[in-house]
Amino acid sequence: MIANEFRYSRIPEAAEAQREEVRSFVREALADYPLERRADSWMGFDAGFSRKLGARGWIGMALPRRYGGAEAGPFARYVVIEELLAAGAPVSAHWIADRQSGPLILRYGSDAQRDRHLPAICRGEQYFCIGMSEPGSGSDLASIKSRARRIEGTDRWLLNGQKLWTTNAHKSHFMIALVRTAEPTKARHEGMSQFIIDLSAPGVTIRPIRDLAGSEHFNEVFFDNVELGPESLIGTEGQGWEQVTAELAFERSGPERFLSSIALLHTLIDAIGPAPDALQAKEIGRLTAKLIGLRTMSLSVTAQLAAGANPALAASCVKDLGTGFEQELPEIAQLLHDTPPSTAGGSTHARVLAQLTQMAPSFSLRGGTREILRGIIARGLGLR
Repeated sequence: MIANEFRYSRIPEAAEAQREEVRSFVREALADYPLERRADSWMGFDAGFSRKLGARGWIGMALPRRYGGAEAGPFARYVVIEELLAAGAPVSAHWIADRQSGPLILRYGSDAQRDRHLPAICRGEQYFCIGMSEPGSGSDLASIKSRARRIEGTDRWLLNGQKLWTTNAHKSHFMIALVRTAEPTKARHEGMSQFIIDLSAPGVTIRPIRDLAGSEHFNEVFFDNVELGPESLIGTEGQGWEQVTAELAFERSGPERFLSSIALLHTLIDAIGPAPDALQAKEIGRLTAKLIGLRTMSLSVTAQLAAGANPALAASCVKDLGTGFEQELPEIAQLLHDTPPSTAGGSTHARVLAQLTQMAPSFSLRGGTREILRGIIARGLGLR
């Protein structure tokens, strides 16, 4: 049954034709960009670089031209982001808005929401974060407790609650948050809605969480009587779960799910050099084969998205297997080459190794934990 979820899909020639243009642009724009910063992969934040991509038409590519998009298919976007990630380009500023928020607003949002947000997203000037996980809930989104209650006699809402592990909340303009708008029932997935929240609004407090590598990507976000107008609700009340499940297929299936550690693979191959021993050759070959397999699976999901499907099972497989690849790479690197990780001094390989060794535990948190992903896979196979 799993095999039926993954059919071989080629990138169409029209999409593939733009690869060299993107590669040339990145080569010039990041000529002096150090490998240590490239190791941040899609977590590297550079608003200026995002605006340059927007000016080239490489953000919001699938959105309609009336909003600044190119009406391009998913494969065209795939080629662009694959080249950006392979080069370790700093795409974090616009990443979530491009990958999830823009398509979500286009599909479910009002005309006013589209007019307000989509052009700025395409220009690389407006950044979004996603408010899903909460303390005590993690990836079990059906157990969230943040609540938006209607203000009696009005069409407005008061939001109270907390979100956790929210990537780039401290650098974003808006959050799309999944919250409860009705009391929980036996149908756990009902009674939830999504809102666009201005993060500069009164009552919003953001506290960055420093990780082992000393970076601040994740955040705690608190809502204390945050007032939301009717223009903040996405779609219709109670539609939140449908929206989120569609959104997560975009989040879990892209090449970022297996290219987060690609800078380390580059430095490892350089450190080993042109004459690897038998173990080094075998393991580099095995890693390369895994990478090719994950890419093929990811392209299959892209084809399903292009056809309008909701490939939740297949996307969860890509994310789960991709996380395993990303997390094993620092361990394999230390097995294959006698270079200890170093946070200061040492070779470029040592510094990249140190950075990704510290970052790797977070790879299985963002986008859904292994336990949740495997639950989705088991449900898709009819095992639960």
